[in-house]
Amino acid sequence: MSKKQKNGFLIQGSIMAIASLVCRVIGLLYRRPLTAIIGDQGMGYYGFAYNVYSIILLIASFSIPLAVSKSISARLAMKEYKNAQRIFYGALIYAVIVGGIAALFAYIAAPVLIPNQPGAILALRVMAPTIFFSGILGVLRGYFQGHSTMVPTSISQIIEQILNAVVSVLMAYVLAMPYLNLEATKTVKFNIAKYGAAGSALGTGAGVLIGLLFCLIIYLAYSKRAKAYMRHDKTKEVESYSKIFKILLLTITPVIFSTAIYNCSAIIDSTLFNIILSYKNVAAHEAAVLYGVFSNQYNVLINVPVALASALSNAIVPDISGAYVLNDKDKMNHSINTAIRFTMMISIPCAVGMGVLAKPLVGLLFGPIKSFGLGPNLLRIGSISIVFYCLSTLTNGILQGMGKMRVPVRHSVISVILNLITIVLLLLFTNTNAYALVFATMIFSFAMCILNARSIKKYTSYKQELSKTFIKPCISALIMGIVVFAIQFVFNHMMAATSLAFALCIVVSMAVGALIYFVCIIKLQVFTESELLEVPKGSILVRFAKKFKLL
Repeated sequence: MSKKQKNGFLIQGSIMAIASLVCRVIGLLYRRPLTAIIGDQGMGYYGFAYNVYSIILLIASFSIPLAVSKSISARLAMKEYKNAQRIFYGALIYAVIVGGIAALFAYIAAPVLIPNQPGAILALRVMAPTIFFSGILGVLRGYFQGHSTMVPTSISQIIEQILNAVVSVLMAYVLAMPYLNLEATKTVKFNIAKYGAAGSALGTGAGVLIGLLFCLIIYLAYSKRAKAYMRHDKTKEVESYSKIFKILLLTITPVIFSTAIYNCSAIIDSTLFNIILSYKNVAAHEAAVLYGVFSNQYNVLINVPVALASALSNAIVPDISGAYVLNDKDKMNHSINTAIRFTMMISIPCAVGMGVLAKPLVGLLFGPIKSFGLGPNLLRIGSISIVFYCLSTLTNGILQGMGKMRVPVRHSVISVILNLITIVLLLLFTNTNAYALVFATMIFSFAMCILNARSIKKYTSYKQELSKTFIKPCISALIMGIVVFAIQFVFNHMMAATSLAFALCIVVSMAVGALIYFVCIIKLQVFTESELLEVPKGSILVRFAKKFKLL
């Protein structure tokens, strides 16, 4: 196996991971001005609406890129170019029909889907058409990923997020503007939150539309090359569209339901949170504020490093699918090992860093006042979820790439049940409120990790290496965390709690922390020189390590 073959998916995954991280950073940057306009209550309404939108999108189309890339890559591995193209056409028809029905359902059923929160209904209805366009965009992205290129998807995601940020803030201000200068009564606050959340929802749709336009242009340019391949295709059996639709139903549907169930814990949590707090006589606007902090601060921050695992998951599916079809167990196991080690090497220090730097992170992104509020406490407690979510997301993709699409579905159902039990017990019998949401997500993601790991071992005989993958990165991250905590302690006692102080603390902590972590993983021999060279831009790391006599 050549070096290029070995790390091809890792390079593509890294491209997508960088794009995803850029998108998450953009998402973080516009949250502060958006929160300043519509407040935590408005962010709560947006969070309730977005959770419902997300689960409908997942069922209708969000997992289509994963499923389409798997189906197309399997045919490209067998050099069946015509059949790969027919998969694409069939998936487009599937996305138009299912996406259209889902969008209509979201619009009509919005009042039922968001109980006890009338301020969130308009935001969901504004998002409804986006579900239809997202399905088509998902098919195009899956087409490119199936051809083992993540570049169009990555660029389109960045363009999408930039327009989303601009339009979200602008339209939130425009729709909330008639109420901003009025006396701050309960009704006025409600209208600012309601219409501001709806304005922010317009940004989601604008971003998807520009991403769709970009991918269409790239597809038209690429289609000439695809036609040239098809002219030389000597496939004996060209699959009929009836067979194509059967393949889509048998392949896409399990993947969609797997991802939908995996992600439905968010909507279950928000619904139960509303119902139980209402039962305990907590006012709806107070529940919205609490959920706004959880969704707008905690969730947004921990999802930044999870973008890495999502990108590697999308990249590894076609790689493993092709190896599985060709029965190349060496390549498959090497890909699994590389992806898991790479993901843990990043997610473990991210979890430690976010836990230690919770106060300056929240203070910088959401305002100094927020640094003394609920958000930092949620992040300190729940930062370990980063590791669990990264690993469970990646292992979902590994199982799906092997064609074991029902397995993640079963695991998701079990994990959702555990999540449900946890949040109900905590909300009913304790006063944990928003903390209950954090504990429930921790239980859910941890259960997925354990169940997925057992299944991967069962189906591949893959033996997980522990020392270099988990133990040594944890030791390195712990040493890094102690140093970063000391730096933060100094900043807290030398400077006032301002955005500038938080920014300086984060920059210094990240620079010093990254250097210490890198030195530790090299000294503990987490990676050999040859393994480092497989990592994208690994030659730079090797030269750096040798220059300072670390290798």
